[in-house]
Amino acid sequence: MDTDALEGRWDQFKGMVKERWGKLTDDDLKECEGRHEQLVGKLRQYYDMSEQEAEAQLAEMRQRLHEAHLGARTPPPQR
Repeated sequence: MDTDALEGRWDQFKGMVKERWGKLTDDDLKECEGRHEQLVGKLRQYYDMSEQEAEAQLAEMRQRLHEAHLGARTPPPQR
């Protein structure tokens, strides 16, 4: 999922972010509003992680959201 798709699913993604990174406030997330670079900056600020680490963790979370979205659209297998 690219960053444009993230902007389109920001509300869903925001919930996942709040669960994983509890130091981020609602105001922080409102400031980011789906903008990838701002979210990376907030993770680096609050969690003292490198840019690469923040990027990797966000990529993994975006993948989980993408898979959850696909799973919701895919009908169960026929028996």
